[in-house]
Amino acid sequence: MATITLNGNPTHTCGELPLVGHATPSFTLTRKDLSEVSSVDLAGQRVILSIFPSLDTSTCAESVRKFNHLTADLQDAVMLCVSMDLPFAQSQFCGAEHLERVVPASAFRHLDFGTAFGVTLIDGPMRGLLARAVVALDENGTVVHTELVSELTREPDYDLAIHAIRNRHHPCPEDALESSE
Repeated sequence: MATITLNGNPTHTCGELPLVGHATPSFTLTRKDLSEVSSVDLAGQRVILSIFPSLDTSTCAESVRKFNHLTADLQDAVMLCVSMDLPFAQSQFCGAEHLERVVPASAFRHLDFGTAFGVTLIDGPMRGLLARAVVALDENGTVVHTELVSELTREPDYDLAIHAIRNRHHPCPEDALESSE
């Protein structure tokens, strides 16, 4: 269990984020068209999971906008925005904002997502929603970056997440030779 704050008041998550260097927990989420996307579907791709309470809050909405902008040039990476919002609301928000880079993904049918990633809020006024967190995965499904934002009303460190996913790009053969010497 982790302790974070909401407007300075302590609140707790159901567990801890996955550890860097470990395999991502298996997960399934619901897309805006009600189809499912799973960790198996994302195999072989670099993934950023931006996890947050709800698009109905200004901080969450802004984080989706920023990730959409900041990942525009990462065509070989998938940017999943995960909340408990219904897929219809996620789709409406992304459509109204003209956000085409991010992939909205709802955990409303898959409560085990919050448990597997340790991000379900277990007390406080937002109990049952997801905490604000970022998890970046390499193409092998290995966790390469995590951040549990300590205050729910603050945005994540976008630069760290983007840097982690950019640095997991396939190395050049010369890079592999240099690292083995």
